[in-house]
Amino acid sequence: MSEPTNNTSIDLLYGLEAIGRAIGLGPRQVQHLHDKAELPTFKMGRTVCARRSTLAQHFAAQEAAAMAAARSA
Repeated sequence: MSEPTNNTSIDLLYGLEAIGRAIGLGPRQVQHLHDKAELPTFKMGRTVCARRSTLAQHFAAQEAAAMAAARSA
C-alpha cells in the first residue's frame, strides 16, 4: 500500500529559489517583493516561504483587477 499524498507539503514553496522557479522570477526579485509585502509570503524561521495555492489566488486577483480596470478605461 502506498503512502497518502500530503497536499500540504506539495503546496509549500520553501525558500526564495523555489518561489522564484514557481513564478518565473529570480531569488533577489522574490526577496524584494517579499520585503515590500507585494507577494503573499511568510517566514518559517529565517526562510521565506509561500504556498502555490495562495500565490495562484493572488495572481488571479491581480489579473481580475487589471482586466476590470482595462474595461472601465
